[in-house]
Amino acid sequence: MWTPRLAETARRKYLGIVEALEDDIRAGRVEQGERLPPQRAIAEALHVDLTTVTRAFNEARSRGLVAAQPGRGTFIRSGIGGDRGDAGRGQIDLSMNIPSQPADVAFETLIPQGIADLLGGARGLMALHYHPSAGAEPDREAGARWLGRRMEGATPEQVLVTAGAQSALYAVCELLLRPGDTLAAGAMTYPGLKAIALQRGLSLKPLEMDDDGIRPEAFETLCRETAPKALYVVPSIDNPTTATLPEARRRHLAETARRHSVALIEDDPYAPLTSMRTVALAELAPEITWHIATLSKCATPALRVAYVRAPTAALAERLAGVLRSTVLMAPPLMSALASRWIADGTLHRITASIRAENASRQHLARTILADFGFAADPHGHHLWLRLPDPWRASDFAGHAEHAGISIVPSSAFATCPHPEEAVRLSLGVAPDRGDLEDVLLRLVDLTMRPALSTKVVV
Repeated sequence: MWTPRLAETARRKYLGIVEALEDDIRAGRVEQGERLPPQRAIAEALHVDLTTVTRAFNEARSRGLVAAQPGRGTFIRSGIGGDRGDAGRGQIDLSMNIPSQPADVAFETLIPQGIADLLGGARGLMALHYHPSAGAEPDREAGARWLGRRMEGATPEQVLVTAGAQSALYAVCELLLRPGDTLAAGAMTYPGLKAIALQRGLSLKPLEMDDDGIRPEAFETLCRETAPKALYVVPSIDNPTTATLPEARRRHLAETARRHSVALIEDDPYAPLTSMRTVALAELAPEITWHIATLSKCATPALRVAYVRAPTAALAERLAGVLRSTVLMAPPLMSALASRWIADGTLHRITASIRAENASRQHLARTILADFGFAADPHGHHLWLRLPDPWRASDFAGHAEHAGISIVPSSAFATCPHPEEAVRLSLGVAPDRGDLEDVLLRLVDLTMRPALSTKVVV
């Protein structure tokens, strides 16, 4: 049976266990098919806590080194040999654009404790009942308070609580648009919008973009030529380009939309992460703007809570009717938890911690990718890496996948036929900055390899 030890060169204790095990397997000091000692025994032998060993076992499984057999234990897998290579390091996902989990935000205790406190309150069991499709009144009031940090004039009667931004976006499109209608969006846009346009039979028209986002002149030209019904825009830390629209452009877009009677769909998940408050389109053109603000990007997607500010209370009720026929309601327990966090300042503190952690990760990325062209916001989750010639984005993403790294090529975001050769890297999924540093260095190494068209099956 394997004698537990720690590799001295490892950055983290759990990686030290994995690397020592991998070295012993490849050196023949451990036989394939052997059973590993129990996790508790390894923890005692190495004087580490049990969670460290559990994390090591999970990493070893992801690298294909071991396999668990329920009721029997964990065994060394057969067929392991040769050099480690990229594929032996385990899959790392940089494709999901989720917030990091800062060390000072203990979601594993914060969420269950918050739920326990809610259910233990005088009316706590109400959070287990069905709620109106627009949200319970206390939750709509909390949503209005949260939105009040970024805009003026959001009233509880205008605010709806929804089960995440995607369901809110679908409901707004369902309410405003009919099959065949024209929906304008940036040449690079959120893939969720593309999916809705395809599902609803909408004509998605691309708008030219530059480093500051959508060019207002392109929108004005489209309005004169095609008469779109709505414009979709991510105004702050755009997904995927990271651009934040300057105030002058926001005013230009709002004025053009008002003049041509075009509805504005303002999807603004990243605004709480920005260092400065920028005027929202919902402030500039409140009578035509549908503002969507999810908590998935500034807290955690586990809440499944987003707020929608409709142009009027009457339109909010109409949107509630659409939600009633699709998702029915936001999760009441999570909505109540979000309301409590808004009231006691917890949500604000979580967002501040994520913003600080993002800044540290972006600084690390700037250091490692200093020789590459990319766009990033210093407080955002992601960056937009422009690939050096002769790489194509789809080929690079395929090679990265083969090397154990998931990233998203520009084609996933494109509404135009020939997008730029770039990929989106999401920095929040990596458990810590050490893991992020490792994967970014691997990507840099990958760019130095021959840019052959990928033939691998991924």
